[in-house]
Amino acid sequence: MNRQTVIIIGGGLGGLFTGALLAKEGYSVTVVEKNTTAGGGLQTFQRAGVSFDTGMHMLGGLRPGGSVRKICHYLGIDSRLELLPCDADCMDSIVMGEDTYRVPEGREAFTEYFAQRFPDEADNVRRYVEALYQLADEVDFFYLRTGKDDLFSHSEKFLWSASDLIAHYIKNERLRDVLAYMNPMYGGVAGRTPAYIHALINVLYISGQDRFVGSSQQMADALVDVIAQGGGQVVTGQRVTRLHIDSERRCMGVTTDKGASYSADYYISAIHPQQLITIADAGAFPKSYRQRVASIPNSYSAFSVFIKLRGGAFPYINHTCYFQDGYGHVWQHGTYDPTDEAWPHGFMYMTPPEHNQGPWATKMIINCLMPFSAVKQWEHTTVGRRGEDYELWKQRHVDRIFSRMEQLYPGFGNTVEKAWSSSPLTIRDYYGQPEGALYGVSKDCQNIMLSQLPIWTKVRNLLLTGQNINLHGICGVPLTAVNTVEALIGQNKLVDKINNLYNHTYGKN
Repeated sequence: MNRQTVIIIGGGLGGLFTGALLAKEGYSVTVVEKNTTAGGGLQTFQRAGVSFDTGMHMLGGLRPGGSVRKICHYLGIDSRLELLPCDADCMDSIVMGEDTYRVPEGREAFTEYFAQRFPDEADNVRRYVEALYQLADEVDFFYLRTGKDDLFSHSEKFLWSASDLIAHYIKNERLRDVLAYMNPMYGGVAGRTPAYIHALINVLYISGQDRFVGSSQQMADALVDVIAQGGGQVVTGQRVTRLHIDSERRCMGVTTDKGASYSADYYISAIHPQQLITIADAGAFPKSYRQRVASIPNSYSAFSVFIKLRGGAFPYINHTCYFQDGYGHVWQHGTYDPTDEAWPHGFMYMTPPEHNQGPWATKMIINCLMPFSAVKQWEHTTVGRRGEDYELWKQRHVDRIFSRMEQLYPGFGNTVEKAWSSSPLTIRDYYGQPEGALYGVSKDCQNIMLSQLPIWTKVRNLLLTGQNINLHGICGVPLTAVNTVEALIGQNKLVDKINNLYNHTYGKN
């Protein structure tokens, strides 16, 4: 067994998956997390007896043969996860103005649904979906295939913008908007977000969506157990405030805000790179590296409402719902006008399942994407001390969202027992993401190298993992964890182990 030691800074999805995989490889792992509970976007919170997930609401890659399913099987946690598949005949519903779309899962069903809804574009839809799958197929690690991904060894369309990719195949402007409906899942920006990001997210969810039953914390708890079983530990309630770097650019240890010190052979940062450079000793990173990290733009954030519903008042919906008040707004999520009384022009909402879920929902979560600029006037405040103006501002936005819900469901207000809200400031402070960046750093096809940080840093024994490296989300972060681990143990070695175990158990797909 390899008993080299590793300190992981940050116990979110990336830190826990990386730590669990390293523990399976025989490393002695210590994860240091600033919050009192590990998990990041997997964490839940309780209000009035109801548990709310904070981030992971829709899950891709967990169906048989999926990449995340394979990783979880390797870690021995797949049997611990209680999941509920979304409706196959309607994995997502979309309201755009007066039109409603009920999108089925599966490549063929997805394709034929839109071909029938837009018969004049039928052939174009088929070519567009084919292009999505071709782009996704170019990314070996998305499918846990051995190989080496290089951004500049792909097809021409790989680094087009997502909006240009859609427009290349689809002529009908309304259909262009509809086919971009998933961009809230990756922080899509017209003319900027790379086509490969759009393709990977769409292919992931078209292949089938699941939900956690009861709580997403179950995955975090399972990963913590894997680390503990490997002789490691997850230390919570301590924020790493300093990395001690010697003159040869080697990390010698970390200290926390509680005065604790930890040292190891290797260190892995699962926090935002812009935060990392602020806690490292002066001279740890060259000036050019620090300037590059500081200049990477962040993705936009979100305003969310968490609702406890009255018993037997609102039906349980077994899929995600997307709303746009009309066509033409789908690429405008990153904009915000404080004088716009019609805000929000779009949002997504869901009724998460409970154990033994019946026909009635007990809770609802509504997410409205929002830039950090909307709350910048309170950026120097802290939780619980933001002032009356902030609370009034939040309530006005909740009222506007409820007004939109009344349009969709007349009498909606009568189904609400109690509601709580969060803003980009909450995401910034809770997740430790600068500007409340929901998806970490923003990928820009016009300057793709700016957001591409290598796993190895300028500090010799310091590596990176998490949503700011490679891909974000329930699929991208575990895959990035595999990349980070392979940076230590050797390329493709972990991928081979994961696939071999899965194939031995279930047979080769």
